[in-house]
Amino acid sequence: MVAQSMNQAWLAQVKETALEPNLPICDPHHHLWDSRKAAVQERYLLEEILEDVGGGHNVVATVFIECGAMFKAEGPEAFRCVGETEFVNGIAAMSASGNYGKTRIAAGIVGTVDLRIGDAAADVLDAHIAAGGGRFRGIRRGAFWHSSPDIQNHRTNPPEGLLTHDDFRAGFKHLSSRKLSFEVWCAHTQLPDALSLARAFPDTMIVLDHFGGPIGIGPYAGKADEVFAHWKAQIDELARCANVVMKLGGLNMEVNGYGWEHRAQPPTSAELAQATRRYFEHAIERFGANRCMFESNFPVDKLSCSYTALWNSFKLLSKHYSDAERSALFCGTAQRIYRL
Repeated sequence: MVAQSMNQAWLAQVKETALEPNLPICDPHHHLWDSRKAAVQERYLLEEILEDVGGGHNVVATVFIECGAMFKAEGPEAFRCVGETEFVNGIAAMSASGNYGKTRIAAGIVGTVDLRIGDAAADVLDAHIAAGGGRFRGIRRGAFWHSSPDIQNHRTNPPEGLLTHDDFRAGFKHLSSRKLSFEVWCAHTQLPDALSLARAFPDTMIVLDHFGGPIGIGPYAGKADEVFAHWKAQIDELARCANVVMKLGGLNMEVNGYGWEHRAQPPTSAELAQATRRYFEHAIERFGANRCMFESNFPVDKLSCSYTALWNSFKLLSKHYSDAERSALFCGTAQRIYRL
């Protein structure tokens, strides 16, 4: 039986038909987990994601992004994270059988390693590659940090300026030789750290998650224009780094401050598009469609909207781009970056 999200009845108030149902989509950012008590959906396994992607859009493949799920309970501490890759590869193998429909769930896998262990990270990366069954593509180590008590840091409780630390970079240097990418999940205030990392490792593919984390709560509540101006200046610099690509999505979390979850009814795709349009348009203008990819960030963004409405909003946002640009944004860039 498919588990439902905590806000299922609220989401059901807005029902949309998928726009352009034949347009191929590769969703490059979602999670899988079980028994996650604080999440909008406690259980999100194969059945649950298939219900979301089965809402009418043509989702051909997805990429799993680490979320601290199913770490091993025993064994050396540094290697326990490999349990997540083993877990996801099992789900990917189920999907690859074709018994669950055409969408290839977790065709690419991005795990995690605590790179602060320096050179010892090399063996952990190799263990992930071995466990990934040919699907392992990179890692993410959350760097999201802010000094305000009103803003929740990444679950790993990273130190301030993680991306700039020498021990972290000692581990980071082992990614490029293995053709592994790195996902940067940081706050907009940390984008200079992401820029420093990209410049220091030009041969490593860096994927900027969720637009680089524009914050809209705590000290940034009511300061949307100020945040956008700061973000815009940093994005212009990052776009000059050829090894950086951008994920367009992940703006529907509580930290972004749009407050959709507090409304009587969830937003329509048109409302989502209108509220966030300037972020999408500036990112695509600076990076180009071949370095940008739409992402769902599900089930996290399910706090605010349904999967069908979210991808409808991306289709509305991108209507004025060429067929080639839209092909890249919805599928091509993700397939190339994650080698699917």
